[in-house]
Amino acid sequence: MSLSPQELSAATRAIQDNQRILIVCHANVDPDALSGALSCFQLFRALGKDVTVVCPDSPPESLRFLPGFERVEEQLIESQNFVITVNLEEGVEVDKLRYTVEDHRVNIIVVPKNGRIRPQQIALGEGEQRYDLIVVVDTADLPLLGSLYVHHVDLFSEIPVLNVDHHISNTRYGQLQLIDTTSASVTEVLYHWFLHVPEWREKMTPDLATLLLTGLITDTRSFQNPNTTPRSLEVAAELLDLGARQQEIIQNIYKTKPLTTLKIWGRALNRIQVDDAAKIAWSAVSLADLTEMGAHSKEVSGILDELISTIPDADAHVIFVEMEEGGIKASLRSSPAIDANQLAAKLFKGGGHPRAAGFRLPSPSNFQLAVLEAVQKIREGMVRQREEGERLPGQERKAVPPVLPVQKPVPSPGKAAPAEPRKSGSSLDIVEELSHRKGGKKRTGSASKGEESNAS
Repeated sequence: MSLSPQELSAATRAIQDNQRILIVCHANVDPDALSGALSCFQLFRALGKDVTVVCPDSPPESLRFLPGFERVEEQLIESQNFVITVNLEEGVEVDKLRYTVEDHRVNIIVVPKNGRIRPQQIALGEGEQRYDLIVVVDTADLPLLGSLYVHHVDLFSEIPVLNVDHHISNTRYGQLQLIDTTSASVTEVLYHWFLHVPEWREKMTPDLATLLLTGLITDTRSFQNPNTTPRSLEVAAELLDLGARQQEIIQNIYKTKPLTTLKIWGRALNRIQVDDAAKIAWSAVSLADLTEMGAHSKEVSGILDELISTIPDADAHVIFVEMEEGGIKASLRSSPAIDANQLAAKLFKGGGHPRAAGFRLPSPSNFQLAVLEAVQKIREGMVRQREEGERLPGQERKAVPPVLPVQKPVPSPGKAAPAEPRKSGSSLDIVEELSHRKGGKKRTGSASKGEESNAS
């Protein structure tokens, strides 16, 4: 589903009409989400907006090269101003204003230059919200914002939300949506939006182009994933023309790995398990593994790509990671034969794309047992998909219109019925046909072998 002009215009007006903008993205942020959030930050700041970008947890250090990385905040400051209004009578002026704090009380002293101020002239109230608009990037549902949403539920119901995403599992929350499930990354969605507005196009800088290209490269796995489209490649080429620093992205994302990352990757790759009959491959990293290697769960993100390249014949690849904050995070990739989004959604209430999805499991008492139980569910789900012949979204068979019987024309009285065309491969001898033609006689198409019709 592509973006409509109406959706693009509505989102653009929301940015133009609001000054204080909050940008947020999902917990356990990945390069596409962070690049998308920082892209919005860069552009909206260039437009003169007051912009705050918040991630629920600290972004991976490997993404520190991204322009604006240092501007990312981990906590949301939601506090409103409390306003005390003094309605002055005509002619009364304020001479001094001061306050004191004692015994958990704030005393505000207003000294009039003339006249008096009475208690009935005092009014109390809340000030305006800190933000006018919330832009949620690369997040299929608000609970995926983690603690950011849990601790500020009211904020997301009181302030308009612009939902920018590319996941097919998006729940279409928010008053405004820019959701394009045909885009390979959220930065591809943002690219089309940014260039839709002529005055925004002029704000495109090499830094902004680098951010957009980072999301596109990482979410397509360097254009190797099946979600890569011709349009994605065109966008990448245009971003390079705009000054995107492709080699900087490659160096930081793919060629720079801390020792702890290499160690935990080695542990995970050493534990690969394969079920040849079910065509599923998986590996798992426990919290004990992370602690032993001195690694963080964020460092596991690239292992799935290695798993896919190591076991290319599997229809499903899964990596399970026990998270520091509790629970298990699972990332799932599939071949065209299996719909990963359906598996994640139906079995674990997760979601994503037909070929790439994710889900969460609650904190287990036994990590290995929880992984095996999840693998068994996936195995059974794959069997059901194959048996039911479920097809990926967008690949459903088109209904074939019924073939109506051909009505033969009814001959008018006194007229011969029209001759039926002779079927190819009839038993009429070609030599006989030629001899009749030479003799000046014709055979009607309806005549059977040996029958002749004299020409009048």
